Amino acid sequence: MPVRRRSDAAAEEITMDLKLSDKRALVSGSTKGIGLAIATALAREGARVVINGRTEASVSAALSEILGSVPNATIEGFAGDLATPQAAELLGTKFPSVDILVNNLGIFEPKPFEQIPDEDWRRFFEVNVLSGVRLSRMYLSGMKDRGWGRIVFISSESAINTPGGMIHYGMTKTAQLAVSRGLAETCAGTAVTVNAVLPGPTHSPGVDEFVNQLSGANHSRNSRRSFSRRCGRRRCSSGSSIPRKSRVWWPMCAARWRPRRTGPHCGWTGALFRRASDRAQRKSERGRSLL
Repeated sequence: MPVRRRSDAAAEEITMDLKLSDKRALVSGSTKGIGLAIATALAREGARVVINGRTEASVSAALSEILGSVPNATIEGFAGDLATPQAAELLGTKFPSVDILVNNLGIFEPKPFEQIPDEDWRRFFEVNVLSGVRLSRMYLSGMKDRGWGRIVFISSESAINTPGGMIHYGMTKTAQLAVSRGLAETCAGTAVTVNAVLPGPTHSPGVDEFVNQLSGANHSRNSRRSFSRRCGRRRCSSGSSIPRKSRVWWPMCAARWRPRRTGPHCGWTGALFRRASDRAQRKSERGRSLL
């Protein structure tokens, strides 16, 4: 893999030639956090990136931030809540074709199971699952017709390690794996790949705000550890790690030169990178050998 590291240790910039020049990429929910880091990485690789957020103000701020770090970026914005079919329809009208789709839009909150009403289950499924289903359905046929495409679902470790304090969130992340795997099967024999990435708890502005609410604005390492424990993890990746990891791991799902692997679910937590589906397959094969 052609990787170039800058000698400037402070920047810790990682640049890969993923051959994405002039490919149009849409990243849902990309005005902050992991989504913004992904959009910035795509812009740095020469893709024509569409930024999405719910408000014009958030989209404008994200565009300015990306242009600040990637002055020659080709980026556009779309303000709208892609958890709704109306916004998805407007998006399809403005951008009828997309080469790379990153389904990053999602919400989370810890809540005891007994206190999760039906409305919350429906809301989480609408935002975290149906938003990606609608966008994938809208753009998949065009990718197949053009003979190339990449769809990436940003799932979570909670998909395979459901936290007891966020069962409704974990349910939606597991559903994303089912959708991505099923879509990958429909793309067999084409140059369209579908994959899922499973991040662990990541220190981002959104998580920062949420942890502050939980701890009464007592922003400390202990409050982040408490949040990680409630999510079922021992630690929360540092904020500076978001760009590095997103630029190293998930873009491999979008690269033009990448082998045509479709279906595996890939996750990061600290330095860990694994293909969860491959591990499950090996476990299944070991089980069959014992019969």
